[in-house]
Amino acid sequence: MLGLEYFSFSDLFSPIFLAFMLLVTAAYFVVIGPLSEKFADSEPVPFGKKLSFVCGMVILYLAQGGPINLLGHTMFTFHMATMALSYLVAPPLLMMGLPTWLWRAILAVNPFKKFSFFARPVVAAVIFNGLFSFYHFPAVHDYVMLHFTVHRLYYVLLFVTAVLMWWTLINPLPGKNKTSGLAKTGYIFLNMVLLTPACGLIIFAIKPLYATYSDPNVWAQAMGYCVTGDPSKLLKAFGGPTFFNIMSTKVDQQVGGIVMKFIQEIIFASMLARVFYRWYKDENKEENDAVPAELGEGSLNQV
Repeated sequence: MLGLEYFSFSDLFSPIFLAFMLLVTAAYFVVIGPLSEKFADSEPVPFGKKLSFVCGMVILYLAQGGPINLLGHTMFTFHMATMALSYLVAPPLLMMGLPTWLWRAILAVNPFKKFSFFARPVVAAVIFNGLFSFYHFPAVHDYVMLHFTVHRLYYVLLFVTAVLMWWTLINPLPGKNKTSGLAKTGYIFLNMVLLTPACGLIIFAIKPLYATYSDPNVWAQAMGYCVTGDPSKLLKAFGGPTFFNIMSTKVDQQVGGIVMKFIQEIIFASMLARVFYRWYKDENKEENDAVPAELGEGSLNQV
């Protein structure tokens, strides 16, 4: 299916990365379980938070180490799906999976305090969307794909900035989230607007932009970082990325841009609904709290 049958288990599932993700997940359960007593104000973690963290880890693994990652080297559509899952879906799930007391312990570390400026709403939105858009300039994208160390460092940087971007909306610390519902709504629309130019460039391009998906030699070199064996054998066996692509290179590129924008719209629309729900709930709570107070004053006056 989509050419996956031509690759080994190791190529498809990245055992080393899988072991790392399993180790991180196990560490999470140890920290919130047996080691939780070592943290101030620790309390049992609800099942929902545990499920959120595990789902985030599974999605991140599939996007960065599973079959979706490999497909992202053969079709641009899957590359964009990988980017969306890695930076728009996984981060908020992971963030919501960490209990408040663990967040306090993490943020108490001095190095994190120094980077609080980058978590400011506009700053975080501009940095993340700027790095994401810059990465998808053709020359930058092809360079990153062909240099493994740069590739990994850039992806880690994107993940960190994605967490900072999501912080305004997911902030799990009571009393620290001072952003109003209206401000959060504007922040969501800001992120949607900032990512639009990059997606538009990709969707409306009149020709293929990325050599990684159109030049067989460049493709083979990029594939050398995610599969075992001699990359030159890939050229002899398959001739280039078009062997795996069910669409033309141009159409694949356009679909990739649409997929990215579509997933972004769904994620942020869901977040917008969440913001409106909480905003409505808080407003009703304030009104309900005000009514007993007024009744109390009236009773005192009668006395």
